[in-house]
Amino acid sequence: MNRIEREAAARRIMEETRPRVPVDLCADAVRRGNRMLRRRTAARRLLWLLLCAAVVAFTVWALTVRPWVEPPSETTPPVADW
Repeated sequence: MNRIEREAAARRIMEETRPRVPVDLCADAVRRGNRMLRRRTAARRLLWLLLCAAVVAFTVWALTVRPWVEPPSETTPPVADW
């Protein structure tokens, strides 16, 4: 079979058969798309919630520990003139 015959055979096959699409294909695609959007929205809300919880936890920790304040001295200076 040469190239021209192969192209003619391919054209005949494509022209004879109509593409068959399942009846419920559109409904399945819409259902899957809605499910993907709901999951994506839920994941986005969960990540925002985790971010806010981390900010609150860091703020509470920083206010209680106060890492910017110099810690008190552990040793006392030597006592002189007794």
